[in-house]
Amino acid sequence: MSTMSNPRPWHRHPGLWIALFALVTTLLFLGLRGIWDPDEGRYTNVALNMLHSGDWLVPRRSDVAEHWTKPPLTYWAIAASVATFGSNAFAARLPSALAHLLCVLLVGLMGRRLAPGMGMRASLVYAAMLFPFGAANMITTDYLLAATETLAVWAFVEARFGAAHARRWLVLMWAGFGLAFLVKGPPGLLPLLPLLLFDLATRRRGGPSMFRPAGLLLFIAIAAPWYVMVTRQTPGLMRYFLGSEVVGRIATDEFRRHGEWYGWIAIYAPTLVLGTLPWSLPLWRWLRALPAQMRGWRTGIEARLAEGPWLLVTLWLLVPLLVFCIARSRMPLYVLPLFAPIALAVALQGLRESRPMPGWGRMAGWAVLMLALKVGAAYYPTHKDARDWADAIRARHPAPIAAVLFVEDTLRYGVHLHLGVPVQVGKLSLEPVTEPRFNRRYDGSLGESLRADAGDRIWICKEADWARISASVRAHGFEPEALGAPFHGRIIFRLRR
Repeated sequence: MSTMSNPRPWHRHPGLWIALFALVTTLLFLGLRGIWDPDEGRYTNVALNMLHSGDWLVPRRSDVAEHWTKPPLTYWAIAASVATFGSNAFAARLPSALAHLLCVLLVGLMGRRLAPGMGMRASLVYAAMLFPFGAANMITTDYLLAATETLAVWAFVEARFGAAHARRWLVLMWAGFGLAFLVKGPPGLLPLLPLLLFDLATRRRGGPSMFRPAGLLLFIAIAAPWYVMVTRQTPGLMRYFLGSEVVGRIATDEFRRHGEWYGWIAIYAPTLVLGTLPWSLPLWRWLRALPAQMRGWRTGIEARLAEGPWLLVTLWLLVPLLVFCIARSRMPLYVLPLFAPIALAVALQGLRESRPMPGWGRMAGWAVLMLALKVGAAYYPTHKDARDWADAIRARHPAPIAAVLFVEDTLRYGVHLHLGVPVQVGKLSLEPVTEPRFNRRYDGSLGESLRADAGDRIWICKEADWARISASVRAHGFEPEALGAPFHGRIIFRLRR
């Protein structure tokens, strides 16, 4: 006589606890820290300008300065979130947080497809890694890029390792790449290179081609319309996109982003070693065994097919990493999309070593540490916190403000969000300037702004520049009035005619 085993109670299912781990560590305290300038403030400011102006086509940092460094999908996501949840840091960061949670899910789905029993392990590895967790609490284009690229690769995995509907999955893959192109332009297609290499190394005759006509048409339908519209109405924009934003970032150190020969070591080595905690050791064991494994792949297609999951993960990680190291523009967040294959590599290594998943007591302790890092960052004293700047401005000038203008000083874009009302935020030069239309340093000169003065404005400058800026203001028929004590070495002032 046989007896059926009792099913596992729902509250003991590992998937539930992994989802809870990811949700709590990602969303709790998400808005506790104010917006940090320059990057978080800049992306938020452009999104708010879209929301307040109703112009969802042209990204602008102010009424007079367009901002073409990135395509619009990230700005659209931030603006939609703020319109839904209000003008606060939680709403501004929510798109990055949701992108992180989507990556946790997609990595798990890929893991389940690549190896039996690997799905939940892969999701937990990704959810607990330090660098993706930290990036989920930042406002950048990189997490939406990571999520859209991971979506594309997941669709490819389903097409190549799944049992049915390969052609439909390949169409979804091209949709993912279309979204990635709308997040960051041509760099969003970088994972295509390892997928093509894997396809060439493993596809048998008669298998479906990656370049499905329906998929390519969907890619064009998603990626092309915005580029066509803005380049038609903005002369020289296509040349700027291809010249500065693509070639300039890859082949030159135009943007001063660690272009030295050793820059790739200084930036990517600590990011990959510390950012993969608490899984750095199993990742090292995978890397140490990789050369011998790669020698086996050279023996023929049967060997590559037998270890297809390992080959795909290796190509997805190492080929883009090589491109990032060669490129002259290097920043830690550039490698954020590579943490999806890293999580899969760690999970595969855990299965190969027959290691059990970490106990929940250990993971609960790690979650507490992750949340403590969030709280610590929120209370870390820094001049970059735009919430403090907004509070200082509001305390000195409670009346409505039309603009906050920084004269020969670092822009604090984040005050736009934290003031809670539509304001213009701009940087002015003391002397007249002539700048190109794209990637301008200034929004105008002090003299131009004074001649066109409209509405109630707040002005900010360094204490060291106060005397000469006051003299220039008086020469234009205004009297500067300092508001309160200096704040972070800056004078906050208004003008009286």
